[in-house]
Amino acid sequence: MPDCSTHNVLRWSTPTSWVSQATHDLKSLLNDHAHLERKAANNALELLSRHPAKSDAASARHWTSVLTGIALDEVEHLKAVNTLLARRGGILSPSHRNPYATALRNLVRHGRAGELMDRLLISALIELRSFERFEMLADGITDETLGRLYRRLAVSEQGHYVIFLELASHVTSQVEVMSRWNTMLDAEAAIIAAQTPGPRMHSGTI
Repeated sequence: MPDCSTHNVLRWSTPTSWVSQATHDLKSLLNDHAHLERKAANNALELLSRHPAKSDAASARHWTSVLTGIALDEVEHLKAVNTLLARRGGILSPSHRNPYATALRNLVRHGRAGELMDRLLISALIELRSFERFEMLADGITDETLGRLYRRLAVSEQGHYVIFLELASHVTSQVEVMSRWNTMLDAEAAIIAAQTPGPRMHSGTI
């Protein structure tokens, strides 16, 4: 399985200036974050029944169990973030765009043997980048309530990242997973570096 450590894995490290740029409008940041948790829950639910066709009963049960757990985690995160958004006078917007995630999902080889593996690796990448950003917010944000939230959520994102990589190793050989993972790490670095700045979890910097 690819290296599951969470330090020195990403090929582009977020500069510390990102925190002040992303938090200048906390309601917008929380709205963006809430939508990301909603989409993460949907993603886990969509993957729930897509275990590899050749899985034995034990592997299939493991697959559905861990993805159910991730979906539940993400819904709980959505509730927590939406509560803090409401306390600040905000409301979840009816629509949401995430150019970063869209660009990553464009890497998926639809209709090919690697489609499921690609979806799992992209899920791992998003969780890993979110882990990095949550840790930065926990350390750098002045709002103590939000700091505690992001410290807690960072631990969860780290765990989800490891799980998605582990599931990818059930789909195909370690050699194929490692090769594709390295390709996607390079692609993710270029994608995140090209994002525009703003109060978003996956924004770029000036």
